[in-house]
Amino acid sequence: MQSLTDSAFVSIGSYEVFVSRDYPAAWEYYCERARLIDDDADGDGALLVVGIRAEPRTDPQLLVATRYAPSVGGFTSGVLIVPETDTAWIGAGTKLLAYRLGTAPSRLWEDTAEVGFWSWRRHGSTILMSAELELAAWDLDGNKLWTRSVEPPWSYTVADDQATLDVMGNAVRFGLREAPNAN
Repeated sequence: MQSLTDSAFVSIGSYEVFVSRDYPAAWEYYCERARLIDDDADGDGALLVVGIRAEPRTDPQLLVATRYAPSVGGFTSGVLIVPETDTAWIGAGTKLLAYRLGTAPSRLWEDTAEVGFWSWRRHGSTILMSAELELAAWDLDGNKLWTRSVEPPWSYTVADDQATLDVMGNAVRFGLREAPNAN
């Protein structure tokens, strides 16, 4: 895949990920060779293009092009891959996507982030998604475990499969696989 301004290559396990704010010059070439193309880039909003391939110098397994909002004011896009389950998560704006990679890639689901996506983080066997007004968890296969509404300012920390969620100065401790109680 080709590098462009505002783009990046990242290696995760045996996967190479390309992320860009524009279609690469070789987009059509990659589309002819990709196993799954998820091009939902009509409409308004910033453009996010993600390509994922299993090993360098091979054709992409997955190409994703999508428009999203919000895309400014601290709202970024993010990609997380769990190599041992061949699962990829993409977040941008209010859009959350998950894919099964491997020899027959497929979209697992589409979900939304409350107001806007912040980040994906893996903590052992749990994936946490942070958004402006939401904290949510999935297992490594992409199954949603729970979601919790939050209100800024909020933050969380994780130690030994236990999380502490602090929402506006009220902290609650819980196991990562269990939904935190409301404060």
